[in-house]
Amino acid sequence: MTCSVAPGHSATRLQRWILANGSRCVFLALATLAAPAFSQDAATAIRLEDWTEQSHIEFRHVDGSSGRHYLVETVASGLASFDYDNDGDIDVYFLNGAALRGTNYEKQPTNELWRNLGQFQFASAAKQSRAGDSSFGLGICIGDVDNDGFADIYLSNIGANSLLLNNGDGTFSPVQTTALACGNWAGGGASMLDVDGDGNLDIYVANYIRFDYELPSSHFRGRTVYGGPLLFEKAPDYLLLNDGQGGFQDISESSGIRSAVEWGMGTICFDYDQDGDTDIFVANDSTPNSLFENDGTGKFNELALLAGVAYDHRGDPQGSMGIDVADFDADGQADIYQTAYTKQHATLYQNMGGGFFRDATLRTGAGAGTFLHVNWGTGFVDLDNDGDKDLFIANGHIHDNMDDLDDTVSYRIANQVLENLNGKRFADVSKQAGSGMSPVLSSRGAVIDDFDTDGRPDIIVLNSRERPSVLRNSSPTNDHWIEFDLVGSSSNRSAVGTRVEVETQYRTQILEVHSGRGYQSHFGSRLHFGLGQDAQVQRLVVHWHGSEPETFEALQADHLFLIRQGQAPLQCKNNQ
Repeated sequence: MTCSVAPGHSATRLQRWILANGSRCVFLALATLAAPAFSQDAATAIRLEDWTEQSHIEFRHVDGSSGRHYLVETVASGLASFDYDNDGDIDVYFLNGAALRGTNYEKQPTNELWRNLGQFQFASAAKQSRAGDSSFGLGICIGDVDNDGFADIYLSNIGANSLLLNNGDGTFSPVQTTALACGNWAGGGASMLDVDGDGNLDIYVANYIRFDYELPSSHFRGRTVYGGPLLFEKAPDYLLLNDGQGGFQDISESSGIRSAVEWGMGTICFDYDQDGDTDIFVANDSTPNSLFENDGTGKFNELALLAGVAYDHRGDPQGSMGIDVADFDADGQADIYQTAYTKQHATLYQNMGGGFFRDATLRTGAGAGTFLHVNWGTGFVDLDNDGDKDLFIANGHIHDNMDDLDDTVSYRIANQVLENLNGKRFADVSKQAGSGMSPVLSSRGAVIDDFDTDGRPDIIVLNSRERPSVLRNSSPTNDHWIEFDLVGSSSNRSAVGTRVEVETQYRTQILEVHSGRGYQSHFGSRLHFGLGQDAQVQRLVVHWHGSEPETFEALQADHLFLIRQGQAPLQCKNNQ
């Protein structure tokens, strides 16, 4: 793909031009400033049913609010989907708040783990699993940090963070050390990655603010409202190196990630330049985003400005919230989608190759319907199995009295689906996408996984001060699909950082295994590919992180496969 701004320039020459001429004018030049019209009444095959009652999930979120409007109430919380007991069904873990000053609960709120019983039925495993951490939970990521074959939980909280080790018998044990605690901050997103390719998962922790009860209240139009992050001290992020012996070392300074200290929110770790190592993207609130490039040894350089992802097309920092990556246009490069605050578009950064991105939001319609809302959880997902990645967006304002302050926005907002139209543009099909898009709540984190293993990805949304929304995908499509569970051996057991290429008759797709994504959440460890009319994968290439790739041929569609590093794919479960 050729950069249209400076024909004949390599990415390196263009980046030098940015430094010489300033970032703001460049981002304006890269964006298409006249947005095409995208109908909100477009026909769609996507159908998401409201399955909240049928799921039997009874979790209810609290944010510790007492009417004093502490900022941390507004940013809670994320959640995670993963198979904690290795039974083949994907379970869900909800983060919860805790009592803040002036609030009392008769029963102490805790995080809750809900076990998937199959056929979209869940049962509480909160007591027997011993995973019910009672800290004020904000962010979460999942990965097998001790390579014992069972997924562990890392929690980013207000105050000390926690690591819950999976014992392999359906229970968890907390591990709290000075390194893992990551300071006395209000946390943001967290992600696991193997920074140095040694087969052990390390942990990146974004922090949001140094929370202070004593800061005065904010007021707007005579009402008490939540003050923004600019009132608080920025909190430094942490990078924790796994020594492979059960310990972690704080390498935040020596690794170079302390070169940028901002108000961190969502995080995702991925190989943005496809050089074989894992890089780190942090969505920062009200300040430029951070992109830390890994030099292959676990040392990082911050280059969000050079890469074109620090600011939006106007050259402004956004109130960045959630983040996800996927190849939306099928050019073999991972693109970035980031949600934002009200009066800002959620932003699509298109990967141009050579380490450079451009803001393609207006040109593609990827910000359709997002401008007035506060957007939180998000994810790329092929909801209709047609072979391209659609977008889900969870919405909800921070101000619980917003409806009395501004008649253009609301505290409770319906969520959105943007359908990908052949990798060229997106259309807002939310109103036509089924009963699951009808609830009007104030949503935060969202997870996307195939909870009933029928080849159609489903969605669960954490709603502030409410029960979650459970969206079962019932899209009436005849298109094919394929899914993969990956298990590393010389690579880390969770296969985090591994990239998979799926080649069929009509297209080639890529996905990478992530730990921590969306809005302070975790999902998608099981990779899902929609295949359209292709009934067979002709060629599958698994680029194991830190190891040599493996190639397989002729895999039948409409199946889940387990792939252990060094072994042939094993067909597992099929509910079709």
